[in-house]
Amino acid sequence: MELQIRLLGTVELVVGGQVVTPGAAKRRAVLAGLASEANRSVSLPRLAQMVWSDNPPASATANLRTHAAGLRRTLGDRLVARPQAYELRLAPHELDVTEFQRLAGEGQALLASADPANAIRTLTAALAQWRGGPAEGLPRGTTLDNWWSSLDEQRLRVFEELAEARLAAGEHAHLLSELRGHLAAHPLRERAWGQLMLALYRCGDVPAALTVYRDARAVLGEQLGLEPGEELANLHRAMLDRAPELSYVSPETGVVTAPVPVVERRPAVGWAVPRELPADPVTYVGRTRETADVVATVTAGALAAVVVTGAAGSGKTTLAVRAGHAVSAEFPDGQVFVDLGYRTSVKAGEVLARVLRALGVPAADVPEKTDERAGWFRSLVAGRRLLLVVDGVSRAAQVRPLLPAGPGPALIAVAQRHLDSLDGVRRVALRPVGVTQARDLLAAFAGPERLAAEPAAAADLVRLCGGSVLALRIAGARLGRRPGTPLSALVGELGDGRGRLDLLAYEDLSVRASLATGVAAVRSDDEVAVRMLELLAAQPDTPLETAATQLGVSPQRVHRALDDLVDAHLAQRDGHGDYRLPALVRDYAAELAAVAQVPTRRATNRRFDPLAA
Repeated sequence: MELQIRLLGTVELVVGGQVVTPGAAKRRAVLAGLASEANRSVSLPRLAQMVWSDNPPASATANLRTHAAGLRRTLGDRLVARPQAYELRLAPHELDVTEFQRLAGEGQALLASADPANAIRTLTAALAQWRGGPAEGLPRGTTLDNWWSSLDEQRLRVFEELAEARLAAGEHAHLLSELRGHLAAHPLRERAWGQLMLALYRCGDVPAALTVYRDARAVLGEQLGLEPGEELANLHRAMLDRAPELSYVSPETGVVTAPVPVVERRPAVGWAVPRELPADPVTYVGRTRETADVVATVTAGALAAVVVTGAAGSGKTTLAVRAGHAVSAEFPDGQVFVDLGYRTSVKAGEVLARVLRALGVPAADVPEKTDERAGWFRSLVAGRRLLLVVDGVSRAAQVRPLLPAGPGPALIAVAQRHLDSLDGVRRVALRPVGVTQARDLLAAFAGPERLAAEPAAAADLVRLCGGSVLALRIAGARLGRRPGTPLSALVGELGDGRGRLDLLAYEDLSVRASLATGVAAVRSDDEVAVRMLELLAAQPDTPLETAATQLGVSPQRVHRALDDLVDAHLAQRDGHGDYRLPALVRDYAAELAAVAQVPTRRATNRRFDPLAA
């Protein structure tokens, strides 16, 4: 009898080439337990512990015999009854776990013998045995848990062995998105961090490779309290020294890799291949996990859509652009970038027209009606590997027609609000950056030695920037322009609060302007929310009923306005249910309140900035 049992994914039983449903979860658990001990007798008490996550019921033995009888109708004499035990007889190739382990061992041996081409083929075949997590859908908390965990660890190790083989074969450029996705799910894999660093280095992106090391160090420090291991640290030092042995050298004999499938290119009316992403940011610190989440979502296949949300100045756009560049090779049909500037007046039809023109549709041919534009867009991009990045989204309706209708295109939307009415999208929320990432970002501009020379002032500067990536970039840029100015000078100016937003502006970067854009988007929908924002800045402990009286609205209306502020990341709700404004938002809201009280007074009382002189 031709038989195959698959445990690397949902439990499946294949007989004569046909998938046979093993039955309910408990019966599948019995099959998995017997397969894990193939060709060995498994006692009924031991089998019960493999099936039930808590103490087996009194009827466990009777239930196991019933499940075994049901399996025997399919397995025949492969399932042998023993005294108080059962044995499942299998050949090695009939169990996917055994086949995976055989191929993995052969691939690792080929890699060790400097045969990357054959190692790639064999290790790829090993990973192809997996259809999901081990024994998906079966109860956890049984005695098989350690075995499932061991198999999952083996899969991770084989993935990294395959990455090693592909690096040896010169496939570094094609590895980037896969390694980022791998690290998104498993951020503590030091070997994978090193592989991503090496792949970026060999692609010529040395700053990104060094940034990955800082990200790895931050993740390991935050989650484990450990510094990177010796191997990763040595790789970092070698990159700083531009060690020649890190560069890829093609072998004298050509490397034969797995054939690249030919992608059918269907002609499309007006199709162009846009490359509109802004430049990949050179200075990019932290946000490793969030970036990897975005990368994993847009490369997942069907319905690949993600909304990146966060406060003004949290680095949402930078993250979206970085992620877009990381996956650009996965989207050969183009990348379109649209900036809506958080303007609520922009309608979906305008966004669709902009995208259609980017794809080569002449402006005169763009349909008048929004639904016709949406239909043409869906027809044009169906099955195509096109990435859309839409920045400054203020309303879900602006991007709803751009949501992928099937596999091929992907969407990254950047918004301050969560856009909760969009279905089937993943949301990646950016919190204020932590102390370690904040120091790294300042150090990237001002130099780590200056922060080390004034640790107390550096800590104060990080605190005053409130976890805002934009504020940190501006503060770092100011310090970088004046290398002789001590950190304490800037801290002193920022510390009194009255001129903080004046100082947090540099060239075309401005915390005030960023906050103003976010507040304006809220004002267009909810004027009461902005008035509540001003009230919280002036009287942070005002009871809800008092606020309602002062604003001339109901308490329910005030509560809705507060929820709007939280959704727009302009207010925070603490553990006691009270609402608070982040420090920089409070500064801006205080300016709004002052202008509202004295219309003739404008924000012209600017203090002298010694760093800008």
